[in-house]
Amino acid sequence: MLTAIVSTVVVLGVLIFVHELGHFLVAKWSGVTVLRFSLGFGPKLIGITRGGTEYRLSLIPLGGYVKMLGEGAEDEVSEEEVATSFSAQPVFKRICIVLAGPLSNFILAIFIFALIYAFSGIPQLTPEIGSVAANSPAKKAGILAGDKVLSINAKPIKTWDDLSSIIERSGENPLTLTIERDQKIMTFQVTPSVTEVKNLFGEPIKRPVMGVTASGKVAIEKVNPLYAGYYSLLQTWNLSKLFFLTVVKMVEGVISVKTLGGPILIAQMAGQQAQEGFINLINFMALISVNLAVLNLLPIPVLDGGHILFFTLEAIMGRPLSEKKIETAQKIGMIILLVLMLFVFYNDIMRLLPGHKPDFMP
Repeated sequence: MLTAIVSTVVVLGVLIFVHELGHFLVAKWSGVTVLRFSLGFGPKLIGITRGGTEYRLSLIPLGGYVKMLGEGAEDEVSEEEVATSFSAQPVFKRICIVLAGPLSNFILAIFIFALIYAFSGIPQLTPEIGSVAANSPAKKAGILAGDKVLSINAKPIKTWDDLSSIIERSGENPLTLTIERDQKIMTFQVTPSVTEVKNLFGEPIKRPVMGVTASGKVAIEKVNPLYAGYYSLLQTWNLSKLFFLTVVKMVEGVISVKTLGGPILIAQMAGQQAQEGFINLINFMALISVNLAVLNLLPIPVLDGGHILFFTLEAIMGRPLSEKKIETAQKIGMIILLVLMLFVFYNDIMRLLPGHKPDFMP
C-alpha cells in the first residue's frame, strides 16, 4: 500500500511538474508575467515568492497550474502591465505557451525511453509459439507450442513482430519456416489462410494467419546507444497514435467507457511497476506521460487542446472569439471533464470490489 502511494506521488508529481514547467518556461521566454506556479489545486500548503512569481504546493495533488497575468478575461491589468500580460501577446506566442505543456510531456517520455534503451535495451516478444489453434495451417503443418521460429523464407526472425509482419505481407502464399525444437533445427511448409480476427480494439478484420499465438516470453535486445534516441522517438510516436485511436474508438462506441481508469488505477499500476523494479516504474511514467500529452491536446475547452483551438480560430478569423462563446464552450468542456471524472472514479472503485473482473486495457 505504502509503495503504491509513494510511487503514485512520484509519478504524478514528476509528470505534473514537467507539464507546468513547459508552460512556465515558454511564458517567461515570451516576456509574460507569471503570477503563480502551483503543484496541486486548492488551498496552499507551502509557498515562496521569487521574481514576482509565487511557487506553491497545494493540497489536492491531482494536477497543477501556471497562472499568468491577463490570462482570464476577468483579470485586472494596469496600463503598465499590459505589455507583459498573456492576452496581449500575439496569437502565435499564446499557442506556443499552451502547447509547451503537452510537448514537455512528450519530451520527458522520449528522454526516459532513450535512457532505458541506451542502458538496458529494448524489451521484445520472442518468436516462440505459445499455442497452436486446432485445424489451423500451423497445426496441419506439424508446428507445436514451444517451437521457436528462427527464420521465414530464409529471412531471420528475431521478434514476434517480425513474424507477424511477414505473415501479414505474405497473404496466402506458402511460407518456409525454420524452427528450433528441443535443440533440433526443423523446417516446415505453412500456407496461411485469410481469417476474420479481432484487432487491438476488438473490431473484426480479415488477415492471413497461421493460427499461432506468442508465448509471451520477453527478451532484451541490446541497441547501439546512438540509436536509442531514434527508437525512443518511434516508441513515443507509436504510443501517441495508439492512445489517440483509443480515444476515437471510445467516442465511436467500439471501446467501452469501462476501460477508463483514474488515479486509483494509476496508483495500483504504479505500485505494481515499482515492485518489479525502477526500470519498470520509469517506463510506466513514460507511458503515462505520453497519455497525458495526448489527452491534453484533445480539442476540449479548458484543456490545452481547447485553448489551442480557440487561438487557431482567432488566427484564421483575424479576431478573437467573443468572451460569451468562449465562456459557454468552457462550461461545456468542464461538464464533459466532470462526467469523465465520475466515470473513472466509478470504474476504479468497481475494480476494487471482490469478484470484479478487470476490463481495462493494460
